[in-house]
Amino acid sequence: MSKYKYLSGFGSHFSSEDERYPNSLPVGQNSPQVCPYKLYAEQLSGSAFTAPRTENLRTWLYRKLPSAVHQPFKPFKGATYLKQNWDEQPPNPNQLRWKPFDLPPQQGRKTTFVEGLHTVCGAGDARARHGLAIHIYSCNESMDSSAFYNSDGDFLIVPQQGDLDITTELGRMKVAPNEICVIPQGIRFAVAVNGASRGYILEVYDGHFVLPDLGPIGANGLANARDFETPVAWFNEQHIEDFQVISKFQGSLFVAQQNHSVFDVVAWHGNYVPYKYDLSKFMVINSVSFDHCDPSIFTVLTCPSLRPGTAIADFVIFPPRWSVQEHTFRPPYYHRNCMSEFMGLILGKYEAKEDGFAAGGATLHSIMTPHGPDVKCFEGASNAKLQPERIAEGTQVC
Repeated sequence: MSKYKYLSGFGSHFSSEDERYPNSLPVGQNSPQVCPYKLYAEQLSGSAFTAPRTENLRTWLYRKLPSAVHQPFKPFKGATYLKQNWDEQPPNPNQLRWKPFDLPPQQGRKTTFVEGLHTVCGAGDARARHGLAIHIYSCNESMDSSAFYNSDGDFLIVPQQGDLDITTELGRMKVAPNEICVIPQGIRFAVAVNGASRGYILEVYDGHFVLPDLGPIGANGLANARDFETPVAWFNEQHIEDFQVISKFQGSLFVAQQNHSVFDVVAWHGNYVPYKYDLSKFMVINSVSFDHCDPSIFTVLTCPSLRPGTAIADFVIFPPRWSVQEHTFRPPYYHRNCMSEFMGLILGKYEAKEDGFAAGGATLHSIMTPHGPDVKCFEGASNAKLQPERIAEGTQVC
């Protein structure tokens, strides 16, 4: 029997309790005088108390010890490559491309998920809760006696090489390449790996990720809510001395010691939860007549801004699909954009840039920087015989 069990849905109010402690959720109230099994009740708020009901996010946790039981936080002494001072590098409006980011060597220093975080680019300020950052992770060591949480925003994690075994306060998830997971702000988690692993992370400082509105598409399509999975409650019974809690706070890392694992939540209920999604389940919508649709039709998740229709960040994929347009240049069109576009390649080859853009690498086209297909792609698509064609087979671009 798999140790990974999930609840299905997006934005739902879930309830879950570890089967080892039946009836551990209080009945009819959140914070009784004495909780079942003498657990501690703790609310985790992902929005203001007074946020509209449709946007209000919180989860009640029932745990063996309160989260407040720890030593004072001190600056993290390990290796850290996280950045948020964008003035450290002069602006560069050129098209930028990275070869596959380095993996830790098989022999030599062991690197955990936290130590393997490297900031690539970003904008805004975590202290003002506005903007985003893009990181990569590259690690080869599991977090056996530590946990990490991000005070600055949500992490959308995209594995590119190697499965991630993620333990969160609310339960356990296995996330493989061609899947994603979201760990909301403040939720503590640990990452276990089996060998060298690498991937991309989109961090947003404003709000949280939601499903994009579908408008005239209708009630169904793109990423369907039923395909998102949230882990069921699970707690660690092992006694772990010298457990470390690592916090990302205002762009810097801090660490606190405690004599127990943070993964002691026996039961929980609420709608502020971690979740995963299999990108192969994305329902692709495309033109069946002429012209190339705007890439917004491939949006999986979005973090809205206060301006209607404009996002802080969109997470978009270019999955395998049919291309059938007539009288049309079918690859992505040449473009200048009021939003910056960062692209990673999970697997395969990108149709518009088959040479020089490899899995595990990245490209960045900043605001209003021209970009588009290379010469080889343009010549080939301009002279190709147009017929129904399966494209991007074995490829996933994000």
